[in-house]
Amino acid sequence: MDFLILHGWQNRRPVDHWQHWLAGQLTGLGHHVDYPQLPDPDEPRLEAWLGELERLPARPGGRTVLCHSLGCLLWLHALDRGLPVAAGAERVLLIAPPSPEVTAGIPEIAGFAPPTALRPGPSVRLVAADDDPYCPGGALAAYAGPLGLDSDLVPGGAHLNPDSGYGPWPGLLAWCLDPAVRVTGRERPGR
Repeated sequence: MDFLILHGWQNRRPVDHWQHWLAGQLTGLGHHVDYPQLPDPDEPRLEAWLGELERLPARPGGRTVLCHSLGCLLWLHALDRGLPVAAGAERVLLIAPPSPEVTAGIPEIAGFAPPTALRPGPSVRLVAADDDPYCPGGALAAYAGPLGLDSDLVPGGAHLNPDSGYGPWPGLLAWCLDPAVRVTGRERPGR
């Protein structure tokens, strides 16, 4: 299987992030993983990030795409523009997308505000926490309902990043290997 992992704002692919862990696990199991470092993660530009997606080679048989935070909005723009990498995705997991209001309120990422008339299709699933500070109204209300997405809600997962205890994430690996698996959270350290 082929996988594409897209990081978010201010992310330089740290080794303690679930994305880094997942890329290593999938590679170790013999899968192909693209995990690009997107340019200027502190001051990202939508066109530059889309350009990186356009450079990715096509993968026969489709890809599984996992996006986190601002990477989710990048993916929605790729879908909206009909980029080949988006058209070739077999299934997609949007993890902890920031709300449109939060995105618009942060000058460094305001250009990533999600497209408004998008219909991402049945192969896209949402995973979000019920207490994400970057999506205070809840991702189910902001994305799952309006876009008609299947979703998995993670209680107390915050932004589903290392600060909220998401380094190794076995439930996410299980979904990668079997799309029928529901994505569950994991206990935070010390809880």
